[in-house]
Amino acid sequence: MGAPFRLLVDGAAASVLARGLADVVLIGADRITANGDTANKVGSFSLALAARHAGVPFVVVAPESTVDVATRDGTAIEIEERPSKEVVTFRGVPSAPAATRTLNPAFDVTPASLITAIVTDRRVIDLRAGDTPAGPAPSA
Repeated sequence: MGAPFRLLVDGAAASVLARGLADVVLIGADRITANGDTANKVGSFSLALAARHAGVPFVVVAPESTVDVATRDGTAIEIEERPSKEVVTFRGVPSAPAATRTLNPAFDVTPASLITAIVTDRRVIDLRAGDTPAGPAPSA
């Protein structure tokens, strides 16, 4: 497409946003609920918080098949817990003490209140206007 970009480590994202070096945050989604809460790879929620703080639009881009209007909101999404070995080893070599307990969620949920819009292959849902994946905002 020719769009300008730079690759950065995920831990640098918040400071890049705070420095005004990004115009928008685009992320994918594994699941989008009826109210617009979105489940995606762990770290998406913190990126949404950083984008909100920096005043940068946070846009979810996903196929329409990701929208699950049967699930009311993100509290109903079960979060997969990944194996401890992913955290305490590297290529099979221990990188933490043997008795280390872990918490290793694969996904997190970003509340709709932090999402500017959801773009699918069929529509644009403007959450700022009160629209939701389940339907448009009620008329006033």
